[in-house]
Amino acid sequence: MIKSTEFQKRRKQLLQQIGNTSLVILSSAPMRPRTGDAFYDYRQNSDFYYLTGFHEPEAIAILAPKRKEGEFILFNRPRNRDEEIWDGARAGQEGACQDYDADQSFPIAEFEKMLPDLLEGREHIHCTLGVNKEFDETLFKAINKIRGKIRSGLQPPIAFIDITPSIHELRLFKSPGEMALMRKAIDISVAAHGRAMQTCKPGLYEYQLEAEMMHEFFREGARQTAYTSIVGSGANTCVLHYIANKKRIEDNDLVLIDAGAEYENYASDITRTFPASGKFSAEQRAIYEIVLAAQLAAIKVAKPGAPWPAMQNAIIKELTEGLLELGLLKGKRDDLIEKQAYLPFYMHKSGHWLGLDVHDVGRYRTNGKWRTLQPNMVLTVEPGIYISKDIPGVPSRWHNIGIRIEDDVLITEKGCDVLSKNLVKEIDDIEALMR
Repeated sequence: MIKSTEFQKRRKQLLQQIGNTSLVILSSAPMRPRTGDAFYDYRQNSDFYYLTGFHEPEAIAILAPKRKEGEFILFNRPRNRDEEIWDGARAGQEGACQDYDADQSFPIAEFEKMLPDLLEGREHIHCTLGVNKEFDETLFKAINKIRGKIRSGLQPPIAFIDITPSIHELRLFKSPGEMALMRKAIDISVAAHGRAMQTCKPGLYEYQLEAEMMHEFFREGARQTAYTSIVGSGANTCVLHYIANKKRIEDNDLVLIDAGAEYENYASDITRTFPASGKFSAEQRAIYEIVLAAQLAAIKVAKPGAPWPAMQNAIIKELTEGLLELGLLKGKRDDLIEKQAYLPFYMHKSGHWLGLDVHDVGRYRTNGKWRTLQPNMVLTVEPGIYISKDIPGVPSRWHNIGIRIEDDVLITEKGCDVLSKNLVKEIDDIEALMR
């Protein structure tokens, strides 16, 4: 669990960046209807949670530097006995101050009325526009109200500034508290993947393996997945974001599972590919060895100072060489790389940032140049080869071999730490575990 002092530190860092004449306004995530009057499980907006730790909907946070009544104001739902009987306890105004360190808290219904006064004298408004239409309309209405009083000496804000780049730069570097939660999420996912490997056999359905994963997630306190789980077998291993998970697993199929638990809002993201029968065929083994070599090469270059594309370049080199040796590509390696001849087999990138979101925030390029890796960044490394039967000129014995291997990696002072290293990925180890 993230301590309240860490949320305080994050808000202080942000306030130092924006200047004393600015104001930050952030809205919580809305409730999302599922069917009729039923809603999906609530998940807080990651930026809002990062700065407040607040889990409830219908809330707005304001950070007002040098405001004498307090710099952190939280508008949220008041306590309501009738509604809490149905939906559970609320923090209310007292809880917002006592449990979430707000300097002041007001009922969310008072936000529109109080906003013009809060905006007075602030030159720059840091917020997110175009995400919540109702929020945008309320904000513009308040600005126009101040504009109507210019002759009385009131000065409306002169600029809106997107706050997300500032928050996202903070989020890119993980604290010890964040890493503890991410390690927990990853450990849960490692156990779940291992359970699926040991359970798998021909004749099961993909969703039955997904159920084994979910059992392990829930058993260890991860009540949500970090994303919709991918459990593909046979031809489905070649569909990058396959989520139907309903095919019957056949004897000679590979099974690709891309699934990760979310624990206390923090994501994990792991992929393993294994044979349904418990033993790789010669063709499956050959492709798997290429993908594993590519992943190990990418992890080797994942260290402080390395530019972001270094991992992708290492992957492309290994994949191209491997496909060339098998005869699936023909020509000279460097020419094939330059022409991107690998694209029919490998069409995505080396990975992505990982944190509060599975595809976490943070720029990959800054000032027109690729970002270099730095300590406390967390990312995935996930090469793959996908041989669909639709690729022309490929012999049928290679068809429906889709393999991806993905691990979660922390950049350290001296190199990197593969956080998901306890999950087997060597061929002999996978076959031994499945036995």
